[in-house]
Amino acid sequence: MNDDCASDARPGGIRLAPGRDVDIPAYVSWFRGAAPYINAHRGKTFVIYFGGEAVADERFPTLLHDFALLESLGIWLVLVHGIRPQIDARLAERQQSARYHAGLRITDAAALACVKEAAGTVRVEIEALLSMGLPNSPMAGARLRVASGNFVTARPLGVRDGIDYQPTGEVRRIDATGIRAALDRGDIVLLSAVGYSPTGEIFNLRSEEVATAAAIALQADKLLLLGEEDCTAGTGGKLIRQLTTDEANRLLAAEQGLNTGVRPDIEAATRACTQGVARAHYLNWRVDGALLME
Repeated sequence: MNDDCASDARPGGIRLAPGRDVDIPAYVSWFRGAAPYINAHRGKTFVIYFGGEAVADERFPTLLHDFALLESLGIWLVLVHGIRPQIDARLAERQQSARYHAGLRITDAAALACVKEAAGTVRVEIEALLSMGLPNSPMAGARLRVASGNFVTARPLGVRDGIDYQPTGEVRRIDATGIRAALDRGDIVLLSAVGYSPTGEIFNLRSEEVATAAAIALQADKLLLLGEEDCTAGTGGKLIRQLTTDEANRLLAAEQGLNTGVRPDIEAATRACTQGVARAHYLNWRVDGALLME
């Protein structure tokens, strides 16, 4: 055996020294440096929001692998997924138009049928990806369990600005006790942008609102919002690294404030932090490994 041999991690195999192409000091330094973060986050609750655009992207399995890695470190995860592009695609297939007002979908009967179909399909796809466990893959041996259900109680948005939003709703209550029970069992909790009324009605919800309400109800340690672009402000598009809630409110109110694409997420983060969530993060999920680097 010489130092050119690769490591053999097979059960019962002989472990050999890594090859010369491995930067051992850097790897060992990184691994030691990660230990404080692993210890600090073990047993903490993270609520993670990601939109339907992320779900539809070919890189989505890699993002789910990162979720699985966090879970393996002892972090309790509540995942909240969006379905907007999936709903719009189904409406287009039916030659129906997607209708919005003030950034909210007007959920007529045709749209509600697409909401139910999209929510069920995306949920099953995510559960399937979290069930992977092939050898020599990032999910090998993970054995993740996923819990989803009627954790979100909703009510109708009603008529606003003269617009009847129909079954578009808003969060009324989050079943924090039920979610905690699932987390205590070691499950990952998966929430969709759908809520239910005590009379059995189904409502289409904003997924950012579901994530925020869940984080507040659970008094989560972190709310992580995975968006489509970097968070910038001003005419020059200056990248923002950190904000207090006061700074965020001033930028949201400013004429040349935050870029349009991140506004809903920063509004959600600000609301969460002012109602008991310890910390909120906005991340561009298109940056490979952004979640782990944060």
